[in-house]
Parts: sequence; structure tokens; C-alpha cells
Amino acid sequence: MSVIYLDNNATTKVDPQVLEAMMPYLTEYYANPSSMHTFGGQLAKAVKTAREQLAALLGADESEIVFTSCGTEGDNAAIRAALLAQPEKRHIITTQVEHPAVLNVCKQLETQGYNVTYLSVNSQGQLDLDELEASLTGNTALVSIMYANNETGTIFPIEQIGLRVKERGALFHVDAVQAVGKIPLNMKTSTVDMLTMSGHKIHAPKGIGALYVRRGVRFRPLLIGGHQERGRRAGTENVPGIVGLGKAAELELLHLEEATTRERQLRDRLEQTLLAKIPDCEVNGDPKNRLPNTTNIGFKYIEGEAILLLLNKYGICASSGSACTSGSLEPSHVLRAMGLPYTTLHGSIRFSLCRYTTDAEIDRVIEVMPEIVERLRALSPFKNDDAGWLQSQEQTLAHR
Repeated sequence: MSVIYLDNNATTKVDPQVLEAMMPYLTEYYANPSSMHTFGGQLAKAVKTAREQLAALLGADESEIVFTSCGTEGDNAAIRAALLAQPEKRHIITTQVEHPAVLNVCKQLETQGYNVTYLSVNSQGQLDLDELEASLTGNTALVSIMYANNETGTIFPIEQIGLRVKERGALFHVDAVQAVGKIPLNMKTSTVDMLTMSGHKIHAPKGIGALYVRRGVRFRPLLIGGHQERGRRAGTENVPGIVGLGKAAELELLHLEEATTRERQLRDRLEQTLLAKIPDCEVNGDPKNRLPNTTNIGFKYIEGEAILLLLNKYGICASSGSACTSGSLEPSHVLRAMGLPYTTLHGSIRFSLCRYTTDAEIDRVIEVMPEIVERLRALSPFKNDDAGWLQSQEQTLAHR
């Protein structure tokens, strides 16, 4: 049974052209790129080329690119660098729906005396910019807000946010792990000071990422050691990964318009057909401002984990939330922040597509989902919407 992979917001397959570009640097070209000899110099040139390829995708200058190991490292490095550069400021602003790589850092910083404001979202997962405005003070060192939510695909108005942040003299960091390669970016005209991305979300391998740091922004490194990355990130460069990321960036830029249009069409067909065929389900998130490859659908009265198990029997891969929190039995913190009713909260599934997704794969999901939902609802203890019981569950969740 072949795999139908609709979990691309968790990770993507490595593009064959990316693997091909990497292979010489796993075998033939193995020197240290910082070495003075000609052999090492060849690898330094490959790293420079990859930096230029990634800069082109981000609309940045190659000198503003810092290679990292992943999105989590990029988020951590950006947040801590902003605070180290402004030791007199002790206030951070973020949102309730960030990735754990941001939220858990902020929670740790609270134990160290920092004040953190967690902005709320509405039922579509969007921010209230007036709440942001009211939260900004002269003591605000950093505002860290994701470009697009990994669970719902909701896109935040980053440039509008950035203008407000700049007016108050704070630094602006954006976790763009889900946005890079899915929507056009131009850092040359952006208000963003630092931006995080991760290779394995754009068909590069795991273990490589990058952090954009605007020229002129004071940056204190998270990893201290050698002089690599212009002194901004110590450690011998992961040359095969960097070469792979560069090639992936080149391919994403090449296919961006065509791929996103096609993914949106497939996503919309999947979404609209499931809503028509299956009663008591709805789309979670902002239907207008969202990533073209993502849909998050709440199927009332059943458990998302049960849906995923039955989908898995058909070889279909999807998700009930972030892969980084999949070990938790708690419902999604993103959907909880949106105030979704308990009937929907536990039965929400994310389907995330990529440029390799086919019409036949979408057809297969459409074929099996109505049967899966009907089967689970027949077993559901609360399919008749026991209002009193559901209300008590919602109240319990609200006080956690």
C-alpha cells in the first residue's frame, strides 16, 4: 500500500534534485570549509552559493543569512540575541498560538524575571492589532510573532505588526518556518529584523535551517566558539545540509507561483467536498488569509486521534496538530486559544499538501473520510451533544 502524505507542515520529502546536489559533499568533498587549503576552499564556495540561493528566496542579502540546525535553534537564537542586545529592557510580546520553540522559551524567561505578554486570537485565529498596540511599552525588547500558523495556516499581517513595533523601538522577530516557500517574501522591503526558517519544510533535509538577521541589528550568538557564520553561530558548517538547503530554496523560488496555485486548488477541492459530504464539520482558521496548502477541519463529536488511526490503515498521513506536541493528550493549544467548542476541539484534523500531492491522492481521502467519520460517530458517547457534559468539559479546559 502506497503512502498518501498530507502532513507536509510537519515535514516534507527531500527533493531528488536536492539529494543529488548534496551527495558529492557527503562523499567526495569532505573537507572543512574553514580550512586554508584549496580542497576546503571548494566547500567554502559551495556554502557561499547556497547562501546566495537562500537569500534570493527571502529577498535578502547573502550577508544577512545565518545557517542554523533547525527552526527551533533559529527561534531560540533570535529571542536570546534580542534580549542580550538590550539588557535594560525586560518585556517580550508574543502570541498564544506560537510554536513551542517560541512559547517554551518565553515561559522559561518568565522564571528569569522577564515580563511576557501573550496576545490573544479570535475565533479565526487572527490577532487584534489594538491589543498589540496597547501592549507595547518603552520596556519592550522584542515582539516575536509567527508569519503563518502551523496548525491552521492562518497568516498574520506581519508588515502591519512590524510598523507598530518599529514605532515603539522594539526588535521584531518572525517565525516564518511555515511561510517560507509558500508565500512570496521580500526582506529588503520588510519591517522584520530577524526571521526563522527550516529546511525540512521546503524539501531539504532535517537538521538544517537559517536565520535572517537584518544588517545593522545587534546580534549576540547563542552558540559561542569559532568564527563561523561571521561570528554569529559557532560550529563547523553542515556543508551537505547547507548545499541541500540552497538547492531547495532555488527550486522553491522556481516553482513558487505554479505550486502554490495548484496546492490551493487541491486543498479547496478536498475541503469543499468533505464539507459537502460530511455533516457537522467546519474549517478552523481564517478562510481568506491562510497558507495555500493547509486546511484544518473540525469533525464534531469524535476524537482526532481515532480519525488518524483509521486514516493510517489506508496509508494516509495527516495530523491533529503540531508534530512537536503530538505526544500530549491535551487538545491543541492553538485551537483552544481560538475558543473552539469542545465538540470540535478534539476532532480537528490538519491536512497539509505540497507540490508532490496528486489529484488521485485527494480523491482517495475524499473517498474514505465520510466512512471513517460515520463509523466513529456511531461509537461516540457524546454524538447527541449532551450540552451539560460538554459545558463542564469546556470549563475544565478553560481553567487549566
